[in-house]
Formats: sequence, structure tokens, C-alpha cells
Amino acid sequence: MHSLSTNITPTMLISKKVLLSFLLIFMVVAPASAKTRAITCDIVHNIMHPYCHGYALLGGSFPSECCNEVKSLISNITTIANRQSACSCMKRLAYTKKQVNRLASIPGKCGANLPFKIGKDVDCSKVK
Repeated sequence: MHSLSTNITPTMLISKKVLLSFLLIFMVVAPASAKTRAITCDIVHNIMHPYCHGYALLGGSFPSECCNEVKSLISNITTIANRQSACSCMKRLAYTKKQVNRLASIPGKCGANLPFKIGKDVDCSKVK
């Protein structure tokens, strides 16, 4: 019969097994990351507020902070369902043609590639 190394006691082995079991359980029941959760219009609005939404509605000089909001939005819409949802939500952020045009100009001002066009006539169900 082999004896345990003097560095590892039976209590330590049990502790490691308990810790490993806990970690495995945690991995199974942990909530999905933000990037895989369904995105809602509240989330889109919160991401695009205050800089991009304010610019789209009120105009004025373009706030560079808006680019951080756009990049955050892009990083949160990694699934087709989230892109389609974000597309629909973006259509609701602006009301007049002038506001829609300002909103649609934002990705270009930031050098960002939004995976859909912004406009009232965009069919968001076709966004991939």
C-alpha cells in the first residue's frame, strides 16, 4: 500500500474533490453571458444612451463618446436573433426622417460596421 506524500493529506484530497465538484456545478448552472442572452429594446436604449440617442434626436456636433456606445452595441449583438432585435429597436430610437438619417450616419462616423442598415424601411427579419 502506498502512503500519501507528506505534502498531501487525506483532508486536502477531500477538499480538492469538493472544490472541483462545486466548480462543475457552478459551470452548469451559471447564467448565460450577456453576449448570448436575448437583447431587448431597453438594453439597446441603455447602450445607445445618452450620446448616440441624444445626437440622433437633437443633432448638434457629433459626440465622440457615441462611438463607444456603438462598439458596445456591436459586441452585444453576436447572434442573428440579437441583430434582428437590435435592428427593430434602432428603428424606434428616431422618429423623424432627419433623426433617422442622423442615427444611420453614426456607424460611419465611428468607422464601425453595424451588421444591418438603420432606416424605417429596413426589414429586420432579413438581418443575418
